[in-house]
Amino acid sequence: MRKPYDVLIIGAGPAGLSLARSLADLPINVVVVERSSEETLATPPEDGREIALTHQSVEIMKKCGAWQRLPNEDISPIESAKIFDGSSSYSLDFDNQNHDLDALGYLVPNHKIRQAYYEELTSHPQIEIRTETVVEEVHTDDGGGSVTLSNGEKLEAKLIVAADTRFSEMRRKMGLSATMKDFSRCAIVCRMEHQHSHKKTAFECFHYGRTTAILPMNGNRSSIVITVNSRDAQRFANMDESEFNQNIEEQLDGLLGDMKLIGKRHVYPLVAVHANQFVSRRFALVGDAAVGMHPVTAHGFNLGLKGQASLSKKIAQAILENEDIASDALLKAYETELMRTTRVIYHGTNMVVGLFTNETLAAKLARKATLRLANNIDPIKQLITQSLTEKEQKGVLNNNPLSKLKGIFQLALSKHLP
Repeated sequence: MRKPYDVLIIGAGPAGLSLARSLADLPINVVVVERSSEETLATPPEDGREIALTHQSVEIMKKCGAWQRLPNEDISPIESAKIFDGSSSYSLDFDNQNHDLDALGYLVPNHKIRQAYYEELTSHPQIEIRTETVVEEVHTDDGGGSVTLSNGEKLEAKLIVAADTRFSEMRRKMGLSATMKDFSRCAIVCRMEHQHSHKKTAFECFHYGRTTAILPMNGNRSSIVITVNSRDAQRFANMDESEFNQNIEEQLDGLLGDMKLIGKRHVYPLVAVHANQFVSRRFALVGDAAVGMHPVTAHGFNLGLKGQASLSKKIAQAILENEDIASDALLKAYETELMRTTRVIYHGTNMVVGLFTNETLAAKLARKATLRLANNIDPIKQLITQSLTEKEQKGVLNNNPLSKLKGIFQLALSKHLP
């Protein structure tokens, strides 16, 4: 058996690749184990998903060089956002004019992010990537960790990190429980061209029985996300193209004029996951393996980036101080830091989804009141903007704003829901 690695990462999705890149400048040996082929990592297929990156995520990507590898045409700034409820023309509006921001966020295709990180890693040959390889077993003890691969080979490392999706097999094998929320809904995602300009504005239309989101891409193109009950998902996925175009036009009430589907439609079941523990002995979770979000608030990959940045920073500090990079104290500090952020966002997002998919009269009244409350009380609006952009706003106290925001909304909803 070969010399042990320092860090072994299971999964070469965006979270696993970004962690590997964050560790690439440290004097340690890192290996990434991935079931996909090298060709798939080098040229990932388009999967329909567009990621809304916060300012903090952009900074993390810039520091490691991945952002600079993204083609300019694949970076679409989101300058404003509007949220509609039902057929009402009233909207909750967010823009960057009063918040000293170039944009609220930036839309980038998921497969382009993966490609950028992989390209960045190839310039760091000391990071080993083993493709077409499956981890069958994982074990850790006080001295280190080990994994058994599908070919029978055994690898050892001081720290094992799982980044193997929200349905993480490694999380289960290590005995870390998770809370799952199956929304019984699916998202149909695709790209469309349209007659009128979106003016770099994102739209979220909470119609009764379905949700339609429009995420602005460069030019007169948008990423369309339709959320419906799972039993109706295939009907939208298989709908005749002209009928589908007309359906979206009608849902948007002609907002963007004529609509035309470009490319494939992809269907994703919506299941949110939050691990109850992020660490075990010499073992840690990152990305969706730790927290897999409902996409409505666009926090998923941003939380993954924030989590891996936190873990890599603590590893770097341990190396600087000649300490164990996988000590219980280090891993617990990582868990505490990430848990403090993700719990509020996870449960807050699920609360919002529950409210805006509830068809009772009380819920409909509550969400209309919530939109008006958020639109007309400036501190609330600024707190929401800060949570979406992850950039502190002038005049806003940064004293755990997400907790404040959750409390304000819970108070508002309690007045309208039984």
